[in-house]
Amino acid sequence: MSQLRFEVDGHQCSFDTARGVSLAIPMQFGGPQPNFFSAPAASAEPLQAPDFTGDTRTGGSCNVGRYRLVPHCNGTHTECIGHLVDDTAAVAEQLRVSLLPATLMTLAPRHNLIDATLIKMSLQHHPLRAMHTAFIIRTLPNSKDKLTRHYDAVPPACLSAEATALLANSGVEHLLVDLPSLDPMHDQGQLAAHRAFWGLPEGSRRLADAKRPHATITEMIYVADQVKDGYYLLDLQVPAFMSDAAPSRPIIYPVDIK
Repeated sequence: MSQLRFEVDGHQCSFDTARGVSLAIPMQFGGPQPNFFSAPAASAEPLQAPDFTGDTRTGGSCNVGRYRLVPHCNGTHTECIGHLVDDTAAVAEQLRVSLLPATLMTLAPRHNLIDATLIKMSLQHHPLRAMHTAFIIRTLPNSKDKLTRHYDAVPPACLSAEATALLANSGVEHLLVDLPSLDPMHDQGQLAAHRAFWGLPEGSRRLADAKRPHATITEMIYVADQVKDGYYLLDLQVPAFMSDAAPSRPIIYPVDIK
């Protein structure tokens, strides 16, 4: 056990480094996994080369796998402004902070939509603004089939552009949701909620036009029922992929505030 302490707006805070909870859906290559937009399932196969097989079960000296996946569609992932612009922007470069003050809230979408009213009520329920750097949304119902759900068969909830704009204006820089996308699956390519969060004007594909290029969006997380709403520190782990999105492993640590 290792207790670390810090201060937020005059409040003394502490967290235990042994109490981290992963919000990432484990990726089972070739096994049950969530899926969005009818993307090919994530898969793995042994590397094959002349006089070598990367599989000890078939005589190889070691296991060397070749993995295929679509980060946006195959599981927990974090994306950056590069998702919407012509310019190159990599999530590993945009995400520069490791431990982030975070607020976890559970919301029940109304008519499959999380609107600005729901967001406003949740922010008021946990008013410590300094803990809103990251905002984590768990939606109801929260069944475990989110770990393997195929969203083409189950239309997912989404956020309104007004809701994500409110979060952005409230100082939220990193938004995490247990949905496959902030926006509806079929919206004629508008991606209005993404654009509102990044401050990217409608129709623009220029990085220079984005008011919040440093912000990130993490989708398809899973927050178990036993994890309570409240304040946390978030360790948002992404690999050094020079791509607009990458598989990620968000870990949250409960924060005790005095």
